Amino acid sequence: MPTTLAAVVRAPGEPVRIEEVALPELGPGLVRVRMAAAGVCHSDLSLASGKLAHPMPAVLGHEGVGHVVDVGAGVSDLSVGDTVLLNWNPPCRSCWHCTHGEPYLCANAADASRRVWGTLADGTDVHPCLGVAAFAQETVVPASACVAIPADIPPTEAALLGCAVLTGVGAVRNAAQVRPGQSVAVIGLGGVGLAAVQGARLAGAAMVIAVDPVEEKEELARSLGATHFLTPSDDLSRRIRALADGRGVDHAIECVGRAATIRAAWSCTRRGGTATVVGFGAATDTLTLNALEIPHFARTLQGCLYGSSDPATDVPELLKLYRDGELDLSSLVSRTIGLDDVPDALAELHAGRGARSLVEF
Repeated sequence: MPTTLAAVVRAPGEPVRIEEVALPELGPGLVRVRMAAAGVCHSDLSLASGKLAHPMPAVLGHEGVGHVVDVGAGVSDLSVGDTVLLNWNPPCRSCWHCTHGEPYLCANAADASRRVWGTLADGTDVHPCLGVAAFAQETVVPASACVAIPADIPPTEAALLGCAVLTGVGAVRNAAQVRPGQSVAVIGLGGVGLAAVQGARLAGAAMVIAVDPVEEKEELARSLGATHFLTPSDDLSRRIRALADGRGVDHAIECVGRAATIRAAWSCTRRGGTATVVGFGAATDTLTLNALEIPHFARTLQGCLYGSSDPATDVPELLKLYRDGELDLSSLVSRTIGLDDVPDALAELHAGRGARSLVEF
């Protein structure tokens, strides 16, 4: 029975520790992957703190790339040595949502998170974060959670496609459907928000207003496509509307997941505009809209899961943009760390510092 070192959280709010985990024998339809790189995402922090409900104990990490080292019975489209991007939201291709053009809302995608992924030294079963468990030297995932990619793409850049870039760029292109010449505000400049800034630029937006409390992010945001940079304030919506000819922006992309910033995203859009919420918040954080403003402003408030994307088709498109020099992945990585540094990286993320820490194995 193979063993691996992994970043484990035993219960919500407990410290994240690097522990040895015994992996089970490879069952039918499963693939064992030796990890090459994995991004540290805000969802990992939300899961570890308990904000995002998940079976515990859990091995964190859901954004990563690696190499296939073994395949279970019935796996015919992957081979040992293949480079694969891990998909934390694998569609079953047969439920109602999958057969109606919404694979990102697959009714069965969460099943992989509930399975027993391995066993801790004390005999306790452990579950994979969002079905992936990318913060491990090796992981076991369903074959459907693997997207084969060319081996020449640097893993430290390819890993970000698994969540941050698919989500951020997808929110702009697939959910908001930003058109050339439109105005966009992106609130929250973590990895997802910075990817959304790039998505707005790629969509041809004439104005891209980036918002974040960390002023040091301005230079990076502008290099990726932002035309303006603001720090949050009580009158943020008014300031954004003032930049957008007093009307407000055509689109606001919220990448924080708080009622206050969702409200700001809603309020800074023009009449008839759209606010797209990407950030995952707490179930106890309530957003309030009054009954008059909804019809009066005729705005659209919509949610967006995983960039409304289908990795099978979206990843090849993003890779083409990367090869053409249109999509900057390396700038999204603020530092490269080892597996032992994951707890510190989560603390940095909680403090809002940096863009994306990347675990390199």
